[in-house]
Amino acid sequence: MIFISTMQLTRTLDRGEFYCPTCESIQGYRQRSKRTFLTLYFIPVIPISAPEPFIQCDNCKSPWDLSVLHIDQRTHEQVRENQFRNEAIRSCVLMTLEDEEISEAEIQSLLRISRVILENPISREELGRLSSVAMHSGIETQNYVMTVSKRWNMQQRFLALQAMFLAASSCEEEVSDAKIRQLGRLKDLLELTETEFETVIEDSLMFAGV
Repeated sequence: MIFISTMQLTRTLDRGEFYCPTCESIQGYRQRSKRTFLTLYFIPVIPISAPEPFIQCDNCKSPWDLSVLHIDQRTHEQVRENQFRNEAIRSCVLMTLEDEEISEAEIQSLLRISRVILENPISREELGRLSSVAMHSGIETQNYVMTVSKRWNMQQRFLALQAMFLAASSCEEEVSDAKIRQLGRLKDLLELTETEFETVIEDSLMFAGV
């Protein structure tokens, strides 16, 4: 009986140092290549796929595309900051939609929050798209915030809380019970102490008229 199977082999092609996005520091790396072979009696004899090169961090073992070698720490931090500001405005939109509607006053407030608080201006058209996606996807504010905030640093959590508080209280009418409940959950979702939470809310009041 002839034993024919497949096997994936990985070999190291080069070594060096790079900025690892997972470790957020300079680490050693191995440039590796994996390829699938047809085996005969467990011996690789014929390659049946093209080589797939990748970068592997020596510290966390995370695999990366070769392009990671061209990303320095400053560029990576800027990408992460842009990601945070996009996530923060989405959190604000979800907070506004807690009562399942959005008024013109709330739209204007969200536009100002994106510009003044988050320093990431968005257009009315983009805000409309975000609102439409949020309403049709059924995403819950607390689930979204709990997921994305895991990668936020403390300063970003303070800023996001400030923005969400302003979004929730932007309506000229009384704040709805749904929004109040969500605001009450933010302390635990963002893993803040009672003092930190109260301080951020108090600081937000000075921007109440943004």
